[in-house]
Amino acid sequence: MEKRSPAEVLKFAKTSNAKVLDLKFVDLPGTWQHFSLPIHALEEKSFEDGFGFDGSSIRGWKHINESDMLVIPDPDTAFVDPFTKETTLSLVCNIFDPITKERYSRDPRGIANKAEAYVKSTGLATDIYFGPEAEFFIFDGVRYEAQPQQSFFYIDSAEGAWNTGRDEQPNLGFKLRFKEGYFPVPPADSLQDIRTEMMLEIMKLGIEVEAQHHEVATAGQSEIDLKFDTLVRMADCLMTYKYVIRNVAKRNGKTVTFMPKPLYGDNGSGMHCHQSLWKGSTPLFAGNKYAGLSDMALHYIGGLLKHAPALCAFTNPTTNSYKRLVPGYEAPVNLAYSQRNRSASVRIPMYSQSPKAKRVEFRCPDPTCNPYLGFAAMVMAGLDGIQNRLNPGEPLDKNIYDLPPEELAKVPQAPGSLSQSLDALEKDHDFLLKGDVFTKDVIETWIDYKREKEVGPMSLRPHPYELFLY
Repeated sequence: MEKRSPAEVLKFAKTSNAKVLDLKFVDLPGTWQHFSLPIHALEEKSFEDGFGFDGSSIRGWKHINESDMLVIPDPDTAFVDPFTKETTLSLVCNIFDPITKERYSRDPRGIANKAEAYVKSTGLATDIYFGPEAEFFIFDGVRYEAQPQQSFFYIDSAEGAWNTGRDEQPNLGFKLRFKEGYFPVPPADSLQDIRTEMMLEIMKLGIEVEAQHHEVATAGQSEIDLKFDTLVRMADCLMTYKYVIRNVAKRNGKTVTFMPKPLYGDNGSGMHCHQSLWKGSTPLFAGNKYAGLSDMALHYIGGLLKHAPALCAFTNPTTNSYKRLVPGYEAPVNLAYSQRNRSASVRIPMYSQSPKAKRVEFRCPDPTCNPYLGFAAMVMAGLDGIQNRLNPGEPLDKNIYDLPPEELAKVPQAPGSLSQSLDALEKDHDFLLKGDVFTKDVIETWIDYKREKEVGPMSLRPHPYELFLY
């Protein structure tokens, strides 16, 4: 995605022979929404005046009596949609109130923009960079049902070890066993070509990709790594990443899920978030302290660890998220930091000694996270750590699985459920309110929405395994 003026976007639309304008924006939980217009509706003044729409049906937004809203496209986000039959110019939008012409406080992209502005306003740094590693599963099919008298799900994957007996006429084997999906070559890795197709489509849209590979879990767990970028641009890229991956999968007769734990007994999908503060061209996290970090980086880690239970309400925002955050599957459940230990929630990568490569990796998040809210919340926690010079404590460099129970009991743990993380956010959110980045209304709406729409309904339903047990 490259910087463009409104005039350049109009020229791009013309040279691309675009016939349709598609306006995309993100709802509160983190899903892209869109509507389309004839391309002639786009004018230079559209980037100031915007387009009206009814916001009352968008999840977590306005009530029906105050539903009129504006989407104002960001010219830097223009791309030609690779999945539409007619040539379509896509633009990501910000949400404004049509009466006050102010940014809508519940627009996640607006919150992310405010977080970037707050970083600059502190004088501590000019830029915050994020590099998320969003994992996902590619399945051949999925079926599920949740009715009063029945509940089930069924996942189909030709790679799955459970399908060694499937009649594939012929079944040629090469099925991946549980936890043995990391880096096998084809034919065991049967998804090389589709991941390459995904990678190339992402790159065509101007997003830099570093690598693609199979992940640890069986049955199509995959990862495509994006090169780091500033907060809002990276969140835009991640939304585009999800859009491309899902549509390439569908084009190939497959389906993708970013659910953290779709398979029992195998590794779940995380979204480790690499992050670093810079002042101009100077990296601020490099120093002579532990693992080559600066005092600022250690205080940033202190902020992440202190506020981690509350952060999880945004970075691990589904009931399914906490089926991944359990010991035994490389999950980062321990609220500690380390340069090597992958069960610690904060890791300091040691691949390079370059000061520009020095960063911290928060390993709790998963790819159901709304990146605008998740990234904004993480940087606010880190800045709170710097401003209050929070001590992250001693690093956890021991093998967590070799620790005696009495020593392990001293290591704080991530929340065990979405309900617990929402309780933590309810008690600990003042750090998010600085600079008016998050508002009390946003936090209250998030907590209420999650409890009413997800935690409550899940707690009321019998689980198939309960019938097996009882």
